[in-house]
Amino acid sequence: MTFTDTTVKNLKPTGARVEIQDAGYNGRGALYLRVGAKGGKSWAFLYRFAGRLRRLTLGDYPGVTLAGARVAAAQAVTEIEKGDDPASTRQGEKAINRQALTVEGLAADYVEIYAKARKRSWAEDQRILLHDVVPALGTLKAKDVTRRDIARLLDGVAARGAPIAANRTLAVVRKMMNWAVDRGEIEINPAAGISAPSRERSRDRVMTEDEIVAFWSGLETARMEAVTRQALRFMLVTGQRLGEVCAMRWEQVNGVWTIPASIAKNGNAHRVPLSALALSILEQAKQVDGGAVVFPSPRGDKPMSPTALSHALRKNLEQIGLDDVHPHDLRRTAASHMTMLGHNRLVVSKVLNHVEGGVTAVYDRHSYDPEKKAALDAWAAKLETLVL
Repeated sequence: MTFTDTTVKNLKPTGARVEIQDAGYNGRGALYLRVGAKGGKSWAFLYRFAGRLRRLTLGDYPGVTLAGARVAAAQAVTEIEKGDDPASTRQGEKAINRQALTVEGLAADYVEIYAKARKRSWAEDQRILLHDVVPALGTLKAKDVTRRDIARLLDGVAARGAPIAANRTLAVVRKMMNWAVDRGEIEINPAAGISAPSRERSRDRVMTEDEIVAFWSGLETARMEAVTRQALRFMLVTGQRLGEVCAMRWEQVNGVWTIPASIAKNGNAHRVPLSALALSILEQAKQVDGGAVVFPSPRGDKPMSPTALSHALRKNLEQIGLDDVHPHDLRRTAASHMTMLGHNRLVVSKVLNHVEGGVTAVYDRHSYDPEKKAALDAWAAKLETLVL
């Protein structure tokens, strides 16, 4: 039978499976339409390779049209003429696809192999992947994920009122996919070139003296663990980063707090002179828990999660009487008030362990410990006049 679109469409089931050859296909081999007992239709191409009769399934009708089936048959002939067996090639591709890593498997590997070894914030990466990425894309093969898939994922996160979380999700997915490219799991990163879904403004929140008083006193009655209260106050007194404070261990404290390079965000070891006020907070922390970690998680002798600390502050802001205060604002507040006390920005930058650029930074190996101590002591003295 010479097929047309109409004849293929109108073929009816006979109660038994039948195969009808397309007489309109004039190439090498034979093109058949299989009509199932219940009316399902699919295309098959029969050919000989190395003396053996072979069958290649081309797909179901109407997903594969008559024209599409004829083109597929012609493409199979091209492979045969090159010395390749198209049926074997397709079987190999199917096997590879079955073995290909899913997004869920890739996420697990990324966290265990890469993030835990190289990122202090690996727990946040894991949370984002498990909360948003795996539920949306987990069953897809990583190699099959498209830009559209990722765009829809980000739209869903932003639509629930979390635009900044959508930006963070994009950053984690892009990093994970780059890692997958490096390992040969996928050929290209589908997240590359996707713009952040939400515009972010850099925060400039600095607490006033009245707000500092409200913050310090409000923590006394806030519904949080004592160790959480101490960690927040310690951040304000020292101006150090949230993740570094949460990871602090007693072995790092000896009159000064030495933050190891492996913990410091910029990879540079950092010495933090401790004021009398900072030391008093540490003394209180030691009385609460005698373990190796200064600010341990309530769940055991392991560091408190930065996410948990942020969440505790956010939940208590209304009771404390403040609005829109994040843990990083404590660091900015400390830095700004040290500058207001007359300490120059270079010294404050050293207190914050910011990375300097330029040739001068390469040759300037002064520790700035005396200057840092003077700035931190002056800031602690001001705090004491406000809150004690």
